[in-house]
Amino acid sequence: MAEVARIFYVEDDETLGFVTKDNLELSGFKVTHFKNGVNAIEAFNNDDFDLCLLDVMLPGIDGFEIAKRIRTKNIQIPILFLTAKSMKEDRIQGLLLGGDDYITKPFSIDELILKINVFLRRKTIISNTSKSIYTIGNYTLDYNNLELTNNNFQKTLTLKEAELLKYLIEHKNLVLKRSDILIAVWGKDDYFLGRSLDVFISRLRKYLSEDDRIEINNRHGVGFIVTAP
Repeated sequence: MAEVARIFYVEDDETLGFVTKDNLELSGFKVTHFKNGVNAIEAFNNDDFDLCLLDVMLPGIDGFEIAKRIRTKNIQIPILFLTAKSMKEDRIQGLLLGGDDYITKPFSIDELILKINVFLRRKTIISNTSKSIYTIGNYTLDYNNLELTNNNFQKTLTLKEAELLKYLIEHKNLVLKRSDILIAVWGKDDYFLGRSLDVFISRLRKYLSEDDRIEINNRHGVGFIVTAP
């Protein structure tokens, strides 16, 4: 019997929270619903979950702050933000804080379930992938454990950082279109994800800076190219 995925869900709107929780549970998930950030953070620190679903606009501790605290404890768990349709900057900020994706309100349950299943499936693929170790310059990426190391450096990556670096390593010395990267790593070509991609590239440049033979260069109007021995 397959293990039931556990969803950590924070939403202060009682009606929306009840309807969403009910529908997700009917679809086979186990959902723990919290109405405020304080109770949510306390529960997260004392339990295990497979995916986080966070409303951004919460009283007191908002969804962004919850995400930051989650990332200090668990770098790997997928985080999906629920954002207001009009709050475009929320989507960008959420992705830069370590969120994996967002869904705008009002949303359909079918769309939400699809996104949840995509991220749970990716976690499974990473756990079961046959190749785990990748090298670039004098760095080693342990993809299954999200660890990037060299002789003087060790960094635990987020799931998205590891997926992006793996994709770049697999396609080094080739010019990569931005749209191709976004579709391969995030599953869609989206303006807000594109803004997030630029920040992720900057992070990877910093992580790889100890080997000056590695370069991640922009190709204006096209995308990026990674050159490395």
